[in-house]
Amino acid sequence: MAAKSPPESEEKLQRQIQNGRMIESVAEMTPGYRDAVVTPLKVNADIELMSAPALFEQAMNAPSLDARNAELSTIQDEVGHSYISLRLLRNLGVDIDEYLYEREPEEWRSAYAFEMYLDDFAEQTVFHAFLDRGGLVLLSDIYENTSYAPWKRALLKVEKEEQFHIRHGETWFRRLANKNGTTKRKVQDAVDWLFPMGLELFGFPDDLKTRTEQLDYGIKGLSNDELRQEWMSHVVPLCEEHDIDVPAHYDADADEYVLEFDFPVAFTDEEKRWHFDDPVSWDDVLDRWRSGGPARDDFVEMIQTGDIYDGVIGHGA
Repeated sequence: MAAKSPPESEEKLQRQIQNGRMIESVAEMTPGYRDAVVTPLKVNADIELMSAPALFEQAMNAPSLDARNAELSTIQDEVGHSYISLRLLRNLGVDIDEYLYEREPEEWRSAYAFEMYLDDFAEQTVFHAFLDRGGLVLLSDIYENTSYAPWKRALLKVEKEEQFHIRHGETWFRRLANKNGTTKRKVQDAVDWLFPMGLELFGFPDDLKTRTEQLDYGIKGLSNDELRQEWMSHVVPLCEEHDIDVPAHYDADADEYVLEFDFPVAFTDEEKRWHFDDPVSWDDVLDRWRSGGPARDDFVEMIQTGDIYDGVIGHGA
């Protein structure tokens, strides 16, 4: 059956999508729709790829053989998830070879949290429990609401694998958080810097968001603040259950999670420390994102040279 022709206007396509139309091919897209779907696919491809070098070192320091194998499987999954996004981008006319190998590090669109070195397995564990959960929240929203049918079909596999990553992270979170002394302290330290990183993963607050194309074209269904609330509904109870301090709580009267600090605040990446007494603007946050995390250049080089893939395959053989 021949593909449907694109509508005469962006507004007409938006109305059709709100009435349930699904988009199958480029031939059905307006320029605005294509841009709206290309942007999150690029971000997803970069984040999934960047997680591989971010996770590799501590995967090899895992406390058991089973944990190491789970970590290496996770890394392989993340590379596979990136390939799914890259394949869809290729179908949308993006030159994938140029995209992967000819961009400078500052052109990558990974989240700041994925451009940080992880110093021990406790940080790796919280990374899984918090940031993999963030990824699942974002992708589940797209899976449930997207109007781009090829991405919806592809995400069925991705969602199941991300659930495995989260179970792995939360299992080790519980094990480490229920120990005494240094081990529990390491979990707390990791939560202290990764919780605000997770909050940032969902972007600008709704009242400052100026571009709504992804909602208008039905690429996703929830706003940034709604996604942030969904994420906190998982990670805050996890911390509270195991006596790990987290600067947020559920407000029953408001029926929402409330932060206990002015967000956003300044961050010192060398110390992995948030300055909760030093609120900053979102323009300041955007400047930090554009500057990139301390590991960004190294991680991009590992991806573009293939070093990370050789390491995973070699240790997984």
